[in-house]
Amino acid sequence: MIPFEQAYETAMANVHRLPAEAVGLSDALGRILAEDVTSDMDMPPFDKSAMDGYACRREDLGAELTVLETVPAGRPPTRAIGKGECSKIMTGAMVPEGADCVVMVEYTERPAPHTMRFTGGRTADNICLKGEDVRAGSVVLRRGDRIEPQHIAVLASVGCTRPSVARRPRVGVIATGSELVEPDARPGACQIRNSNGYQLCAQVRAMGAVPDYGGIAGDTESETDAAVKAAMAANDVILLSGGVSEGEFDLVRAILKDNGFELLFEKVAVKPGKPTVFGWMAESFCFGLPGNPVSTFVLFEILVKPFLFAMMGHDYRPMTVRLPLAEPVRRKKTERASWIPVVVRDSRVSPVGYHGSAHVHALCRADGLICIPLGVAELPEGSPVDVRQI
Repeated sequence: MIPFEQAYETAMANVHRLPAEAVGLSDALGRILAEDVTSDMDMPPFDKSAMDGYACRREDLGAELTVLETVPAGRPPTRAIGKGECSKIMTGAMVPEGADCVVMVEYTERPAPHTMRFTGGRTADNICLKGEDVRAGSVVLRRGDRIEPQHIAVLASVGCTRPSVARRPRVGVIATGSELVEPDARPGACQIRNSNGYQLCAQVRAMGAVPDYGGIAGDTESETDAAVKAAMAANDVILLSGGVSEGEFDLVRAILKDNGFELLFEKVAVKPGKPTVFGWMAESFCFGLPGNPVSTFVLFEILVKPFLFAMMGHDYRPMTVRLPLAEPVRRKKTERASWIPVVVRDSRVSPVGYHGSAHVHALCRADGLICIPLGVAELPEGSPVDVRQI
């Protein structure tokens, strides 16, 4: 059994990057950039007005000024601003030559149809200068960035309509166990519905990879071997739940080895999730996770998800918030790091009522997870903890 940190580093040390592909802007959300994106122009591309008002020379603001024209956004000014002159201007319009400020329309009056007087005391320039946001040729987005809606705006603004992104990993998901039936079936005696397969497919899809559900493999060598072979043929990563412990019908580890996988670890000092397996073969990878649904959920979040992101070149950092415990958290056994679901109320953290790794309903009430480090028996009330959002 190895510490979780060692398991994590072992998996990450064996990641290989997936190739790149070009996608349209409408398909880029959530994808990982495969190369830096540079701007093809200065932004703003010209000195532009930050508001509706009048483009003036600051030295003339104490006088009544002649209004030369109205400058709308999208049309260049036709007149330069000279002494005693101004032009009415709209937000986003090009500032006329000679003007060094734009006064807000709210602080002006019109003594005559073609004149303007500034009624304010002091004014900012209210001009967005050419290139003050981005210079032509500068990097606006970095390789490895995950594309969010705001990144779509940046891509569009620099004319990058088909960004180069990492191919999404295909993940074969297999649930093992002869006791399992599909969710649309009524379980018989000693049977339960397969929740792991659908939970894992949803977690894969939510982080931007492509799930390939391989169904249920019963606890026989032939069924498990057939499911593994089918998943190997179609996917970059195989993700199995169940069948990884020490029982007579826990066949996953042996069958993975028989199919050519080298298993780099088979037990991890983490709770839930001790019998977690990771292996590789050429450019294929496998994870074997415990069969209890909280175990599969947690191990996916803390190990599998970062690995899949790394295959796309993204350094995944989960959102965490550091808050004090509202009550002490104690445990008897300390030989493993322990992840527990928690809720946040009034900026303080409390454990969720939790009956163990089969109690998946507890996760639905949780705001996040906290980790009790290996060797630690108690976190006193008020202790600061990092809540990992889920």
